[in-house]
Amino acid sequence: MRLKIAVVTVAICSIAPFFAFKAQGLLDLQQPAAKEWPTVGGDWGNSRYSTLQQITPANVKDLKGAWVTHLGSGLGNEIPYSPSGGVTSKYSLEGTPVVKDGVMYVSSGNDDVFALDAKTGALIWEHRSGIDQNINTICCGWDNRGVALGEGKVFIGYLDGTFNALDAETGKLIWTTRIGRWQDGYTITSAPLYYKGVVYTGVSGGDIAARGKLTALDGKTGKELWHFWTTPSPGEFGADTWPSPNDSDPARAKAMMNGGASIWQAPAIDPELGLIYFSTGNPSGTGDHRPGNNLFGSSMVALHLDGTYAWHYQVVHHDMWDFDCPSPVILFDQVYEGVKRKGIAEGCKTGWVYILDRTNGKPLVGIDEKPVEQEPRLATAATQPIPRGDAVIPQCPQPLPGWLTKCIFGTIYDHPVLISPGGNGGVNWAPMAYSPQTGYFYVTAADRPYPSIGHVEAKPLSAANPDPRNNGAFLGPVIGAHYSGTFTAIDSRTNKIAWQKKTPYSIGQGSGALATAGGLVFHGDPDGNMQAFDAKNGDLLWQWQTGAGADAPAVTYEIDGVQYVAIAAGGVSTQTNSANGDMIWAFSLNGSPGNRLHPFAAPKPPVTVREITGAIVNTNVITLVDYAFTPLRISVPVGTKVTFVNNGKQIHNASSSDAGGWDTGMLAGGKSASVTFNRPGTFNYACLPHSFMIGQIIVTGSPIESAPPTVVESNSATPGSAPDRMIMPGQDDR
Repeated sequence: MRLKIAVVTVAICSIAPFFAFKAQGLLDLQQPAAKEWPTVGGDWGNSRYSTLQQITPANVKDLKGAWVTHLGSGLGNEIPYSPSGGVTSKYSLEGTPVVKDGVMYVSSGNDDVFALDAKTGALIWEHRSGIDQNINTICCGWDNRGVALGEGKVFIGYLDGTFNALDAETGKLIWTTRIGRWQDGYTITSAPLYYKGVVYTGVSGGDIAARGKLTALDGKTGKELWHFWTTPSPGEFGADTWPSPNDSDPARAKAMMNGGASIWQAPAIDPELGLIYFSTGNPSGTGDHRPGNNLFGSSMVALHLDGTYAWHYQVVHHDMWDFDCPSPVILFDQVYEGVKRKGIAEGCKTGWVYILDRTNGKPLVGIDEKPVEQEPRLATAATQPIPRGDAVIPQCPQPLPGWLTKCIFGTIYDHPVLISPGGNGGVNWAPMAYSPQTGYFYVTAADRPYPSIGHVEAKPLSAANPDPRNNGAFLGPVIGAHYSGTFTAIDSRTNKIAWQKKTPYSIGQGSGALATAGGLVFHGDPDGNMQAFDAKNGDLLWQWQTGAGADAPAVTYEIDGVQYVAIAAGGVSTQTNSANGDMIWAFSLNGSPGNRLHPFAAPKPPVTVREITGAIVNTNVITLVDYAFTPLRISVPVGTKVTFVNNGKQIHNASSSDAGGWDTGMLAGGKSASVTFNRPGTFNYACLPHSFMIGQIIVTGSPIESAPPTVVESNSATPGSAPDRMIMPGQDDR
């Protein structure tokens, strides 16, 4: 932590008077954001709507860069990224800035926190987390989604499983509380929420069977007040939706207590109802080892403020597809059948928005239980909730040669299939916005075909889950697949599309949307462009190149009568793989002094078609490092034994990406395995734990018909084992 006293003096001079914050209310954030942006969702309902209207469709073309600041955090540690021929970063920059009393607080992917003068971008203080750089149970890249403010403190969860309070004036650490051990899979990527002396936080880790929970802490001391497990304990409500802990099958007996259902986002609160709301991740493990609906996995949940259960709505029963809803819930009010109702909405990876009454969890726009495809071996649910209205993305995959395809809720057992939306499709962690002006939800989503398999004989292990039958398997990236997205306005009254724009990039994880009373919707694109759209029809009215992936949620605020729009531009290291950076940009109609600030050079855009390029090397030895295959592409004659040697610290493997085939098994550091290729052709493969690791083997010559196409020799592999932390193509960046 380093103080810059001179900058503090400048920042204090620019801070708006205290009464300016009263427009929204220092202790009452039920109303939409105004001159400040005091919580990541803008208000307690996560509406991401601002009453500011200085910037409008008529003048947004004049919006210019006011300032840009480099944080000096979340950079470096670049690792090769084969599909693009470039690199990806260890870190993502996904944090939503919060602004109070003229000071902006923002976090980086390394859990470092910065206080900036929101008018000039000058650094007031910084607090470096000092977290262990060898943590290996983190899902989906190193990231942090933001901080909370209250009692003169800045609250933040760390990737090491601790929760921390900093002094808002100095950045000094006040207290630390351990929510869970990262060695057991517990990390914190979500932004917290502060309300009346209590700070609430979720946990990540469900991807490796860490049991999800919401924890309430005393804001003054950090003492835990209560926690709510997102999978029940034996005898509690919902326990009958899981196998019994006394089941004779050890995997089934452990399923509920290793059930996942992480909380990936900041919750919302309705003070009038005394309820706190959040959504949960998918249950851990494969369907055959957890028959039942598996509450409260893939659900919207409401609790009383003492942590007791109020209601739930499960959006996907017995989720086998990673169809959960990592995006924050939104609270809104709307008229249905002539009556004003209290609503709650959630966009999900299924591609639908689910609209409920937040007083009781009942649908406000119809949701029908409909029969779906069955696979008894996976204990599939007989029906699934199907919202009446429009999906924001296609729900069947693009056809690709050699792949069996399945539409939404298609069953997957022991043969690789290509499904859509899939675990990386639909609405991921990108937040929606709601405008009371239009009555629209603004939703960003990804259209990405997703390879999966529901059952394998040797299940991978993890540090948090030693039972080899408790996890499923996911396949490597699909060569030739096209990735794109949609930006959609959904009418809250009908759940139907009001307008939709196709986008060249997957935007289901990333910036999401920010709506304003000025009639605009702001969004950052993975190619680096900060954009403004007409809220009524979706027309693109303005954009500005930030120089890195503009994948964090944008905010708006006002200082000295000037409206600013700000965004963190630093990219997302997984799935989208947008350009890394460390910038905070702020824009205004006035621009910078002398208009000295201009758009930055465009970074390399994200990959939109999965492919492999690079030099072809004549060798029969491939080295696995953290995180690449070297060489990326090789050429060998038919009958050659190709040896894979893991020289990295992480556990890796090489597995065919061409609709099934060979697999080396998991290789610990220093271990090796061999594959003999007896047929000519081009063989693409990937590392299952680290899906961005892709390679290619070109085999030339005449086939050896007397031998199998491939022969695997697991010289020193560990069959069915897995790394302490697995990042799988289906288990996304949330």
